[in-house]
This record gives sequence, C-alpha cells and structure tokens, in this order.
Amino acid sequence: MEELLKNIDEQIALFTENAKAQVEKNNKAAGTRARKAALELMKLMKDFRKASVEASK
Repeated sequence: MEELLKNIDEQIALFTENAKAQVEKNNKAAGTRARKAALELMKLMKDFRKASVEASK
C-alpha cells in the first residue's frame, strides 16, 4: 500500500507540473504528458480503492 501511495504522489506531481506548463506557457507537449499522467493516476486510484476496501475487511 505504501508503494501505491508513493506512485500516486509521483503521478500527482507529474500531472501538476505538466498541466501548469500547458496553461502558463501554452506548451502542447506538456499537455500530452499531463493527460498521460491523468490516465495513470486514474488507474492508480482504482488500485488504491481496491486495496483500501481489502484492508478494511
């Protein structure tokens, strides 16, 4: 679970960095990276939900 949280933190940081670059500097490549990070973050959040439910049983 700790590894999963670490991965989520990394993806959030990556998303935030690239999303800001897209908005502030109109960097299209950063937008692509931000969308990729968002998809990965979505997968990790689903994994977190599964692990959290299992841990609470």
